[in-house]
Formats: sequence, structure tokens, C-alpha cells
Amino acid sequence: MTSPRRVLTALLTSTAVVGALAACGDSEASDAPTLTVYSAQHESLVRTMLEGFTDETGIELEFRDANDSELANQIVQEGEASPADVFLTENSPSIDVVDKAGLLAPLDEATLEQVGEQYRPSSGNWVGFAARSTALIYNPDEIAEGDLPASMLDLADPAWEGKVAIAAGGADFQAIVSAVLAIEGEEATRAWLEGLERNAEIYASNTAIMKAVDEGEVPVGITYHYYWFRDQAQDGLIGDDARLHYFGNQDPGAFLSVSGAGVLASSDQPEEAQRLVEYLTARAAQERLADSSALEYAVGNGVASAEALPPLDGLDAPVVDPGSLDAARVTELMQDVGLL
Repeated sequence: MTSPRRVLTALLTSTAVVGALAACGDSEASDAPTLTVYSAQHESLVRTMLEGFTDETGIELEFRDANDSELANQIVQEGEASPADVFLTENSPSIDVVDKAGLLAPLDEATLEQVGEQYRPSSGNWVGFAARSTALIYNPDEIAEGDLPASMLDLADPAWEGKVAIAAGGADFQAIVSAVLAIEGEEATRAWLEGLERNAEIYASNTAIMKAVDEGEVPVGITYHYYWFRDQAQDGLIGDDARLHYFGNQDPGAFLSVSGAGVLASSDQPEEAQRLVEYLTARAAQERLADSSALEYAVGNGVASAEALPPLDGLDAPVVDPGSLDAARVTELMQDVGLL
């Protein structure tokens, strides 16, 4: 039975759409379906990937943009009354929170098969549509590449005290911690976090980390690849003296984070919502991602990412089911050791 809240939301959305169309003098288009998309991915990237969707399908889109955890928590609180039809995340742990709450519908098999198995969870309830690689940003004037740690886990050693930057409060770093937890287990993850609590300088964002490393405040920092590549594409305004180091060897520091897309089980437009997720993972949208200035990785089968990026198949990332990342436990562990 449709809840009163969804009825009210549908009526408000319908009224807004009708009003906008009437202003354009096109009353016949007022029956166009409208999907509500909760999106935590970068606004410019999502809009670029979905370019042409409305023209091709006749389905209008309304976006609510916020960060991963904020939107995930909102959906869980709203439950079956949520007005969201589709949820898009920057990192996968937040969409898995919604999945574990039983609020996502299974995706069409044809959509799942548009990306490799490593970019979608075993549940089949959401799918990756972009990816970013963990990397170590470093300043070669402060530390030689040969002196960099063999593993990201080595940054917990006392020798690195005061020499590593992290953005502990950010969703990116917490997704990386969730991969360490999935790969190494809780005891090893706690020990690593305790070492970082002693060793690390805390910054507000990945961009702040890049700036700090570039200016020699710290020799190294944990980040995602695309921040540096975007900066280089803009003439290195922030990180011109910094470089990236990839751990490879299936190290936790080579973790590949996936942006997820899922359909809410409570959506009253399930076919249209499934169509949007299918569109995001299809070749055309994936090629727009690859050609964009986002410099994140395309994950669609047979689609090459931007030429500036090291090829995905050469990163030697660890094998992690993206649906196994425990955001709640990561928060607890980071709070326990004093990083949050």
C-alpha cells in the first residue's frame, strides 16, 4: 500500500513538473515521469554521464545532492517512505548500508553484466559506475621514491611519526579503511589505525593533503588518484611538486573504490529507475566519463579510461567484494582509537 508520504511527495513533484511545463507552453508533456535521484557523486560527473538520458527516454530527473553518509542515513531513516527512486554514491560503503537495510531492489541482470564482477557486489542489488584508485602522494624533494613504504600498512610504523597526511573525517579515507578491514581483519586494522593516530597529520580533504605534501609540510599522504590527475590537467596549480606512488601487489593501499548505483525498492517507478542505472553503466555514459575532466575510471566492459591514467588492469588491486565493506564498524574503530 502506498504510504501517505509517498503520495504527498508524488503530488508535489507532479505539481512542480506541471508548473514548469506550463511555463514553457507545453501542456502535453506533463505526463512525463520524473525520477528523484539522491546523488553523492560529483555533480558535474553525474550530469555529464546522464547527458541525453531525458531526450532519449522522456524521463525527467530531479537531483538531491549531498555526501555519501548523509544521504544513506536519510534513506534509512525514510525507509519505505523515501521519495528517492535511485541512489548514487561516491564510495560504495554507503550504498551497502542501504542494501543491508533491505531497501534496494535487485538490478536487472543485463545491467549487472555491463560491468566486471569486481565492480559490483555479490548481492546484485547495486552496481558500480565509476572507480578511483588509492595511491600515496609524495614529494620527491622530501623523500626518494625508493624510501617509500612497501605497503600502506607500513605507515603505522613509528618511523613515520609526523610524516603522513590523512583526511580521517572524509568518506574517501573511511572507504580505504573499510578495505583494510575486509582484507586484513579487525585486529590488524585496529593496530594500523592506532599507528596512524600517533603518526598522521589530519587534514580536512584530499586537496588539502595534496597541498600539504606539495609544500613540504609532510612527505607523504594517502589519497585517491584523481585529485592529483585533475590538478595536473589544470597546470599543477596545487600539486606541481607532488607525485603519485601506486602500491600494487594487491596491497590494501591499491584498493579500488567503486561508486555505486541502486534502485530503491520503494520506488513507484521501478522500470524507469532500472533504466537510469542501465544507462549509467552502458557504453555511451561510460565513454562520456572516460572523455570527461573527472579523470575517474570507467568500469563498463570494453570501455577504456582516460589516456592520462594508468590502465586499470595494471594497478594490481586487491580483490574485494565491494558489498563487504563495513562502514559502521569502521566508524566505531576510528572512534575507538581517536581518529574520529
